[in-house]
Amino acid sequence: MTGVETRSLSRDSLFLLAGIRVESDAETHRVRVRNLSDGGMMGEGNIKVQRGNRLDIELRNVGPVTGIVAWVQDDRFGIAFDEEIDAHEARKPANPEQGAPADTLDRPSVHRAPPPPDPKNLRKV
Repeated sequence: MTGVETRSLSRDSLFLLAGIRVESDAETHRVRVRNLSDGGMMGEGNIKVQRGNRLDIELRNVGPVTGIVAWVQDDRFGIAFDEEIDAHEARKPANPEQGAPADTLDRPSVHRAPPPPDPKNLRKV
C-alpha cells in the first residue's frame, strides 16, 4: 500500500468475522470486520493492537492478507493492506465445497410480521 490518500476507495459495509494474528503473537484472534475496501478494513474485537503492528489476516473467499495497523480507537482499528484485494469476493457466499462457513456470524431466524387479522373478527369501536 502506498502513502497515497486512499479514503476515496469504495468501502463495503458488511458484518463478517476474520482471523487476525499479530506479527509477534502465535494466537489467532477472531474479529468483526465492520467495513472492507480493496486497500484496507476496519476491525472490531478484543485484540490488543497498536499503530504500526504488522498483521496476518484471513478473510473469507479472499484468503491470507498482510497489512499494518493504521489507527486504533477503543476496540476498533484500521488496517492498511500491503496489497490490494478484491473486497467484493468477501461478500460472496462461502464456497460450498468448504462446508459451513466458520467466519460468518449465525443469524437468528428471520422475524416476519404476523398475518393481518381477518376483517370478520374485527369489531368497530
